[in-house]
Amino acid sequence: MDLELQLLGDVPVARLIDRARLAEANNYSAVWVSDERFYRDVYMCLAQIATHTGRVRVGTSVTDPYIRHPALTAVAMATLDEISGGRAVLGIGAGISGFAELHIDRRQPARAMREAIAVIRSILNGEAVDFHGDVIALNHARLSFPALRAQIPVYVASNGVMGQRMAAEVADGLIVNACASIAEVHALHAAVNEAAGRAGRDPRAVKIVARLNTCVADDRAARDAVRPSVARYLGGPVHLRTLASQGLALPAEALARIPSVRYSAGTAPYLPLLPLVTDQHVDALTLAGTVDEVVAHAISLRDAGVDAIIARPTAPNADMHDETIYRLGAEVWPRLQSSESSLP
Repeated sequence: MDLELQLLGDVPVARLIDRARLAEANNYSAVWVSDERFYRDVYMCLAQIATHTGRVRVGTSVTDPYIRHPALTAVAMATLDEISGGRAVLGIGAGISGFAELHIDRRQPARAMREAIAVIRSILNGEAVDFHGDVIALNHARLSFPALRAQIPVYVASNGVMGQRMAAEVADGLIVNACASIAEVHALHAAVNEAAGRAGRDPRAVKIVARLNTCVADDRAARDAVRPSVARYLGGPVHLRTLASQGLALPAEALARIPSVRYSAGTAPYLPLLPLVTDQHVDALTLAGTVDEVVAHAISLRDAGVDAIIARPTAPNADMHDETIYRLGAEVWPRLQSSESSLP
């Protein structure tokens, strides 16, 4: 199982570079940057990270088919792949960040992602592309320079049934947010296997990636650091197949008291739910605890079929984010790798 890092452009670019280099030195295999409006630009950040690293893959986690035309995403990814020497990877989802502010109509998201992937792959392949789909349109466009690789990996990020089905049919990987319980991983695998099989694909060609808010600490501070994000997951639109069957769905009357808010509002509107968020909720939706607890949790996810974890570092205070990155890579992951080598 791979360990990967997600960064957000909420700190200066120099700090992002430092964190990416810290990750590269401590067992991480990829560094992803969120395409969040209105933080620092994702492609400028990735280009800087690429020039200051030499091994880790670099990618968007995630961009979407609405904020930029997919043809321009193809151009950006081809450029990033050139800068990084063939280390670029595209993460794409339905998106939500900045849509309200920019008056973007998020229509037919699964169809939009499917069409965007088709356009991006054709352009990277050097084709002159005419495409007129339900959402995306393009008139005889092609790259004006040769792409270093025609087959840049494409990962779809989706917690929705239709998006996950589409990912199983066409993508190289599926990124699922808050997929930290064994029951959820098993249900996800069953869905991917079915959809991939119907499409005539080997389900093993679709990597399963859990995107998890993560904190490593020597006391309860780890779980408390991620608890506000868990409240947001439980009170917001994040879909998980097994939440109710695990007895983790919050009471309807509690959810009814949470107002409809913009995505940009963050966790604050969901904090009234905190008294209802138990450690069981935290463990089902995040990766947090002591080194021993996080090792055991990561091993269980690997054995259930998770191919990679994208860790979004969380900490009791901002100064401890780097510590979480370091401890996860330097203290947790060597023990996970050791357990892999002892498997029959």
